Amino acid sequence: MTNPEPDPQEVICTSHDGGAAVEVLTPRDVPLGGPRAMLVRRTLPQRQRTLIGAWCFVDHYGPDHVADSGGMTVTPHPHTGLQTVSWLFTGAIRHKDSVGSNALVLPGEVNLMTGGRGISHSEISTPETDILHGVQLWVALPEHARHTEPTFEHYAPGELTGDGWHGRVFLGSLLGDTSPVVTHTPLLGAELHLDAGTTLDLDVDATFEHGVLVDTGSLTVAGEEVKQGELAYVAPGCATLALTAHDDVRIVLLGGPPFGESIVMWWNFIGRSHEEIVGYRQEWQDQITRDGAVVVDSQDVAPGRFGTVIDDHTTPIPAPPMPNVRLRERG
Repeated sequence: MTNPEPDPQEVICTSHDGGAAVEVLTPRDVPLGGPRAMLVRRTLPQRQRTLIGAWCFVDHYGPDHVADSGGMTVTPHPHTGLQTVSWLFTGAIRHKDSVGSNALVLPGEVNLMTGGRGISHSEISTPETDILHGVQLWVALPEHARHTEPTFEHYAPGELTGDGWHGRVFLGSLLGDTSPVVTHTPLLGAELHLDAGTTLDLDVDATFEHGVLVDTGSLTVAGEEVKQGELAYVAPGCATLALTAHDDVRIVLLGGPPFGESIVMWWNFIGRSHEEIVGYRQEWQDQITRDGAVVVDSQDVAPGRFGTVIDDHTTPIPAPPMPNVRLRERG
């Protein structure tokens, strides 16, 4: 998924932002697309919290009636230095990319795309989709992996069940299950459902930061009440994460050790300096522009760092203008 903001701000992330052991982050609405823009609720990054482990971007959307929202129509756009993680609750999205992937994003199945040195892709909800509901997540790649070759993985985790709860682990390890999907820093990603009144004490890695995104219902996370749509940040140090559901609850649990590196994130690019971001933007613009205008058909995109999204004939998304100030570095 692209960052649709017309004037995206730089995001400078450091290894650990400090703060309370548990803090609750509220979302802001961001329109995705044109006049009938689908709204997404963004809880990460925020001014006070920019990373949870290597997780650097959390968009939460739906349930939306596609007839009203227009669905998801994200035409070809570029990425560098990150992995995208697509996880759906309802609906279906067609993913295509410049390494030749053509796959459906379906409920309960994870699609992970590694942008690495550069990739382009598109995501468009299928004509059969009536209700669209899910999350789109980004993971920052560490220095040793950020120039890796782009790749794509798909995995359908099995369902785990217990007394008053069930769930699926799509990245990392939890509840005795481990995902085989390749990540470049330790990560945790899981969907969990708790029946009203259920308390679940999760054994977790005490070196991890955790994020609990509440999709439906409300619950208490490590003693702090978290409502629908909010994201609870839990600092490292807890080997057990206590969850108590006030209602029937669905959450997405994210985690990872503090990232330990500084990054600059602007639009769809993650780099380490102002110059890198400027260079990535210019390379994308050069690929999609002919005679001063953006090409209409993505099959006319020139060869280059980001490649061509195979079998996609929609118009690529041009990059917004760079801000009038230098993107800062912090290390």
